[in-house]
Amino acid sequence: MEKFHLSIPDILIIVAETLLVVIIGLLAARKVKRTTEGYFLASGNMPWYLIGAAFVSTSVSSEQIVGTIGATYKGGLAIANWEWWALPTYLLMMVFFIPLYLRNKIMTVPDLLNRRFGPACGAIYSFVILIGYVFVFLPPVIYGGSLTLSELTGWPQGYVMLGIVLVTASYTLLGGLSSVMWTDAIQCVLLIGGGVIFYFVALHKIPGGWDSMVAAAPDRFHLYQPPSDPEAPFAGLVLASFGVFLFYQSSNQVMIQRILSARSTWDGMMGLIFSGFINIIRPLVTCLLGLIVYHWLDVMHQGPSLLPDNQDRAFPLALELFAPSGLRGVILAGFFAAVMSTVSALSNSIATIFSLDVYRKFLRKNAGDKELIITGQVSGGAALLISSLIAPLVGTVGLFKYFQTGVTYMATPFISVLLLGLFWKRASYAGAIAGLIGGVAIQMVLALSLLGLDIHLHWLYVGAIAQALTMLLIVGVSLATPAPAFEQVKPFIWHSTWLRALDDDPIKRPWWKSIKFWLALYALAWCYIYWRFW
Repeated sequence: MEKFHLSIPDILIIVAETLLVVIIGLLAARKVKRTTEGYFLASGNMPWYLIGAAFVSTSVSSEQIVGTIGATYKGGLAIANWEWWALPTYLLMMVFFIPLYLRNKIMTVPDLLNRRFGPACGAIYSFVILIGYVFVFLPPVIYGGSLTLSELTGWPQGYVMLGIVLVTASYTLLGGLSSVMWTDAIQCVLLIGGGVIFYFVALHKIPGGWDSMVAAAPDRFHLYQPPSDPEAPFAGLVLASFGVFLFYQSSNQVMIQRILSARSTWDGMMGLIFSGFINIIRPLVTCLLGLIVYHWLDVMHQGPSLLPDNQDRAFPLALELFAPSGLRGVILAGFFAAVMSTVSALSNSIATIFSLDVYRKFLRKNAGDKELIITGQVSGGAALLISSLIAPLVGTVGLFKYFQTGVTYMATPFISVLLLGLFWKRASYAGAIAGLIGGVAIQMVLALSLLGLDIHLHWLYVGAIAQALTMLLIVGVSLATPAPAFEQVKPFIWHSTWLRALDDDPIKRPWWKSIKFWLALYALAWCYIYWRFW
């Protein structure tokens, strides 16, 4: 195999597409209103197509591409569940969470916790999520992107990290959420378009294509795996729909901020459905290359198999093996567009939470718009610097496992409190505090107990058990303490009338713009996929 190299056209494509993203981000920044809502929520004026594209771009990045392709190489098609298993979570969001946020004009998740329970809850979320973004979310994104480019070009990984951070910061810190959303749309097109082309080019290298891969290893081509499966147990995925998956999509500031910027309820809902349709083809970009690399190495024996601790090399190896000159530039441009989109989204959410829920509440209660924006820019930049310094630690764990395990342990206490706060009027301030603090203790005790007993459970099961115990703790403390005033909690308790939010649109739209129509089409496509690959 000839040594991988980037041709002049490859380099020009990467530079041109990166410059395009930066220019669009800077142009968007010029139109941003220099107010708190303008900078942090894009003035609540985002259309559905930007919301949908941003929802996808934010959740697909280096740890998603490098880590998930590596995990698919090891575990087979079942890893695609992390991409396809979105409909249950999206339905829960549309029925319960989006109406909750939009009806109450929520700007941040800490704002919701403060108003439903009390100020300490929002403070705990703010500090924990800030730590999580800096130490759990950002490092694998920065590490995965810099690792791939460093391996493929020979450039020092430290300089690559610096380049990613500086280029992204150039427009993100200046323009806030508006710049992030507009650049996300372009980055989504680059990522999905280039990735789909690359998948079919790579598949063409396999004699017999998809059918021959299935025939060679049929057990690796099922979405359903038994509860004991070490990589993707289906029962764990179902449980996660009410836990870590629901938290990541509906209660994670970096994701829900896209919905909160919608210019209408209709745009928020349609944006989410649009992202669902993109998710149908997303595994072609983020998963299925792992199956091709596996067939090439382990079935066709065209090279040495990847060791378990080296599975993250599957994506760089696919580029070396299957991408011709020109296409390499397109793929890498899309890859780094994905890295930049997630880095920019995370730094913007860090700026939002720190400025609005930490700085304004605890340090400068009378801070004006200009001061809050400057604070957000400084805090976002500082987060990028700190995450870059600790990013190399990710390589000792593995991208996919590092990210998914970290999110699971962080999500459990928050989603437990939010669910009970949404459905049970008796959930009290003291109960919420107990859940947020005690949930962490429960997870630590559970993890140490399993380790001491030498019991190996998938982290999805560990998260589900911890969530159940945390919710029991919240219920017990709430029943033992005074109930909150009904008038305080009434706006945040779900009611069946909230379902009207699906049709709560002052504009009379034709049937082909109906939320229910597009949701039904997405559901049919989703059902077909699970019927086809069950």
